Amino acid sequence: MKKLIEAFPQNIKDAAVIGKAFEFQTPKNEVKNIIICGLGGSGIGAKIVQNWLQDEIKVPIVCVNDYTLPAFADKNTLVIGSSYSGNTEETTFAIDAAHAKGCHIIGITSGGHLEGFCKSNGYDCVIVPGGNPPRSALAFSVVQLLTYFAALGYISPNAVDSMLSAANTLTADLSEIQETAKKLATFLYKKVGVYYAESKYEGVIVRARQQFNENSKYLGWHHTIPEMNHNELVGWGGGDDRFAPIFFNTGDMHPRNKKRFEITMDAVKKKSGSVFVVDTKGNNLIERSLYLIHIVDWASFYLCEMNGVDIMDIVIIDYLKGELANFK
Repeated sequence: MKKLIEAFPQNIKDAAVIGKAFEFQTPKNEVKNIIICGLGGSGIGAKIVQNWLQDEIKVPIVCVNDYTLPAFADKNTLVIGSSYSGNTEETTFAIDAAHAKGCHIIGITSGGHLEGFCKSNGYDCVIVPGGNPPRSALAFSVVQLLTYFAALGYISPNAVDSMLSAANTLTADLSEIQETAKKLATFLYKKVGVYYAESKYEGVIVRARQQFNENSKYLGWHHTIPEMNHNELVGWGGGDDRFAPIFFNTGDMHPRNKKRFEITMDAVKKKSGSVFVVDTKGNNLIERSLYLIHIVDWASFYLCEMNGVDIMDIVIIDYLKGELANFK
């Protein structure tokens, strides 16, 4: 896993090469909405991209993390199936439903059922390198989504350029990133992590929670500002030093949210005893997000070492899949 985390900046560059070489089909019908289907390490890229594009793309994007599609899906819907293995059962069910509804479909996968399905039905399918845990392949799904949307003219191609710029920054700042990650892991050790950021970074803090879940075998939760100011902030009345509140300071908040951030952090600190602020770097939302993601990935690795667990262990997920295989 350490090598896979180290490879993240290079993965971005490799993914850009794959995307640039692919010739996408133009949907036959006007696309009025987009659905991206995926779960876990394959699905989080969709949430992050949805956040990145909400102020640019004119077509609504919905992320589906389940077996079924929304009722509005039809011939004017673009459905993207993101499954690293190609065999995620929820995603394959959803793609089958999309096919039945006449949606335009594209797959992003390393192979498996999704690749075979797309080839059999004449749908585009971008093949990415396989053989690793899906959570380590984030760069490949994210870059392909951005490349595809740019190829269809929905967004500017500058989005991929921002990822490439971020890759160079991550490499240049590796020592600084690792130092911050070690401090973050120490702050989290033997506590319950609580991750906060502004709404447009929700995908990033979902990714944080997932990485500490899978890599470090740690529970935690996340929430966004300003929404948490209307509910969870009251819950901190019962907070104490069992919890490790982490605030992602991105430097690009709405002025009102920045003030909310400051007030919230002070209120939470009075209950938890301390908070940890993660600062980022970058010229735009994409670059700042990737910087935070890399800090968290390293922190999850260091916390795993401190916790003395197997970073690659997903026995419980394998058990779940085995039980589901027997359910007809």
